Amino acid sequence: MNNKELVLKAAGELFGDRDPSAVDRWVAPDYRQHSSLAADGPEALRGLVANLPDGFRYELARVVADGDLVALHGVYHGFGPTPLVAFDLFRVENGKLAEHWDGLTPVVATTASGRSQTDGPVDPLATADTEASRALVAEFARRILQDADYSVIPDYISTETYHQHNPEAADGIDGFGAAAAKWAEQGKNLVYKTVHRMIADGDLVLLQSEGEFGEPVAYWDLFRVADGRIVEHWDVIAPIPAELPHRNGIF
Repeated sequence: MNNKELVLKAAGELFGDRDPSAVDRWVAPDYRQHSSLAADGPEALRGLVANLPDGFRYELARVVADGDLVALHGVYHGFGPTPLVAFDLFRVENGKLAEHWDGLTPVVATTASGRSQTDGPVDPLATADTEASRALVAEFARRILQDADYSVIPDYISTETYHQHNPEAADGIDGFGAAAAKWAEQGKNLVYKTVHRMIADGDLVLLQSEGEFGEPVAYWDLFRVADGRIVEHWDVIAPIPAELPHRNGIF
């Protein structure tokens, strides 16, 4: 069983079957938690799973795996009154879930592009060059997200096809530009300070970044690459909580 299969099996038993005993099978004794929803360690995860409400369910959209890191992108129903779009990132060590990060944001019914926050291609393209995708997105992150040099956007984002899943941005480079201008008017400039993790799998690349969006936030950005350009984008922008139920931070 590879790491992708392991995480899917573990998550299915924990959050699909809502089986607390799955913690014994799949979670390391020194499990390190970064989520704001649970305290550190396997027993806190066991308590979270044991107390999931009736009607709780998880809809998986896609999986991105890179070495010991496996990310799930999907929707949780039942954590609260509104379904939550989520990126869950797990680190696997010795066949167990050893560490977990997440970013969650409410589902938005009506989006600027007409696309949902999770629809689109599901599986990483097996024939895609993972390292070329990684290199392109890494350079995009440095030059545009961190250095804010928007003049070079066409060098990285396709001018022909850019499918947007951020609920406030329309498709295309112009759609992103209009949304960014609107956000700036609201005092929410896109500020990326640190890219903490990059997970590349075929044509899909996920960034977990720290920055500001009118307040301190965690950015989760998933990009799809085709023909040397970024052609699709999904994201979660999650405020950084003032307090957490552990001392690990959210990164």
